Amino acid sequence: MTTDMKNGLGIVKRVLDTVLYSGYEYLLTQEIREFRVPEHIAIIMDGNRRYARKQKVSTWQGHMKGANTTEKVLDWCFELGVKQLTVYAFSTENLNRSDDEKQKLFELMGIKLEELMHDDRTHERGMRVRMLGNIDLLPEGLRQTGIEAETITSNYNTLYLNIAMAYGGRQEIVDTARTIARKISCGQLCVSDIDEDTISSHLYPSSGLAVPDVDLIIRTGGDERLSNFLPWQANGNECAAYFCAPYWPEFRKIDFLRSIRTYQTREHEWQKNTVLRIIKLLANTDQIDVGQVVRISQRAGNITDREVRVILKELSGSRELKDVALVW
Repeated sequence: MTTDMKNGLGIVKRVLDTVLYSGYEYLLTQEIREFRVPEHIAIIMDGNRRYARKQKVSTWQGHMKGANTTEKVLDWCFELGVKQLTVYAFSTENLNRSDDEKQKLFELMGIKLEELMHDDRTHERGMRVRMLGNIDLLPEGLRQTGIEAETITSNYNTLYLNIAMAYGGRQEIVDTARTIARKISCGQLCVSDIDEDTISSHLYPSSGLAVPDVDLIIRTGGDERLSNFLPWQANGNECAAYFCAPYWPEFRKIDFLRSIRTYQTREHEWQKNTVLRIIKLLANTDQIDVGQVVRISQRAGNITDREVRVILKELSGSRELKDVALVW
C-alpha cells in the first residue's frame, strides 16, 4: 500500500470517527433531555499532570489544557440547564506542591477569573462566580481577583460556578464548627437552635448563600475516590458518582453526557421503587387510581406527574403489576 493510500485511509477514518461521534453525542443529548438533569454537579478535575507527561509537554501546558476543558463544561452545563457547577481547582493538599508549580497555577487561576469577569457569556447567562475554601491561604492578588469576580457577578442566579480553591472538606466542617461556637459564645446562637440547616448555612462560601446538596460528582483520571471533596453536601444527599478514565484535558462532551445518564438511571430506579411501594400500599383496593398514585408519589419524594406516569407505563404488564388494575 502506497503512502498516499495510507494517508487517504487515515483521512476517511478520521471523518467517519467524527461523524459517528457527532451522531452519538446528538443521540445522548436527546435521550438526556427527556428526563431531569442534576441541579448541582461537582467535578474533581484530575489528571492534568499525567496528561502533560503522556503528551511530553510541560505541567503548565497540562493545566492550561485542563482550564480549557473547564470552559467547555460550563458551556455544556448552561446548554442542559444545570444550576450549580462546583469544580475542585486547588485543594489544601496541593499546597505541598513545588513553589514553581503553585505560582504558575495561581497565575493561571487569576487569568481565568479575569477572563470570566469580562466574558460576555458570563453576563448574558447570568452566571454567578463564588470561591469556596480558606481563601486566606491564597496569594493576595488571586484572592482580590476572586473577590472582584464574586462582586461583579453577585446579582446573577441562573448558573452558579463555585470554584473550590485552598479547599478541604474536613477543614470546611472544622471552620464551620468554629464559626458556630463563636456565635454561641457571643449569644448570637443557642445550642438548641443548631440543626442541619444551621450547619449548611455556615459552610463555605463565607459570603453566605450556602452551596446546596450535590446531585452528581464526576471524577476524571481513573481514580475512584472523592478526595475530601464536599463531604457534607455529597454524603448527606447520597449523590450519584461517576468515575471515568480520561484525564481532565481529554474529558469530552460524551463523557459528560454519560455521567448525567448515570445520574438519571439511578434516579429512575429510586423513583420506580418508590412508586412500587405506594402501589403495594394501595393493593388492598380492587382498582388503583393513577391520579392517587401520582399524588402520593409526589408527597413521598421529588417525583413529577410525568415521571410517575412514565414509570407506570413502563411497569404495565410486568410481574410487579400483574394482578393490579390501574384506572387511568
